[in-house]
Amino acid sequence: MNPDEMKKTAAKAALEYVESGAVVGVGTGSTINHFINFLGTIKGKIEGAVSSSESSTARLKALNIPVYDLNTVSDLPVYIDGADESNHYLQLIKGGGGALTREKIITAVSKKFVCIADQSKLVDILGKFPLPVEVIPMARSYVAREIVKMGGEPVYRENFITDNGNQILDIHGLEIMESAKLEAQLNNITGVVTNGLFAMKPANVLILGTPEGAKTIYPK
Repeated sequence: MNPDEMKKTAAKAALEYVESGAVVGVGTGSTINHFINFLGTIKGKIEGAVSSSESSTARLKALNIPVYDLNTVSDLPVYIDGADESNHYLQLIKGGGGALTREKIITAVSKKFVCIADQSKLVDILGKFPLPVEVIPMARSYVAREIVKMGGEPVYRENFITDNGNQILDIHGLEIMESAKLEAQLNNITGVVTNGLFAMKPANVLILGTPEGAKTIYPK
């Protein structure tokens, strides 16, 4: 089974967390694209979705799944999204696709966050995958200098603008031992919109696609 097939296995398994008559939170990325396709097969069961990106919104609408503005939704039982890395506490690095801010907002609103990924995304220590930080454009250089002081190696993601009109710095060279502490420190830098650490509110469940099928993992 190749990585894409494992992603598809995890995506299909996530359907069991979708509640009848509810609005579903939908993330962004290659694994989520599979989930959206599966969601289309049960679209009559749900009221609709809220989406973390313009690209996911377009996919949902193409399948005639209603997409709501999050401001109009008061109850969000579950949010399904992928990750670039997860540790065994289900603290995540997200934002490889650049949708981290909207992903973090929907995570905050949701009652349950179900993360889906292929087995390669589960690691012992976060940081091999560069940590994305969304920044206000005029603050990019200042934020980069502050990150250097913290021991990171920020790299400007060229030719990329977020759906919010901002820019991304990807931090290389980190071994993240205190994820929640680093998440707060980065967010406290003036000019940072948010960063891709999901540690203060980690995933509740991680579904990994493996050659043996979907494997459900709960935090340590």
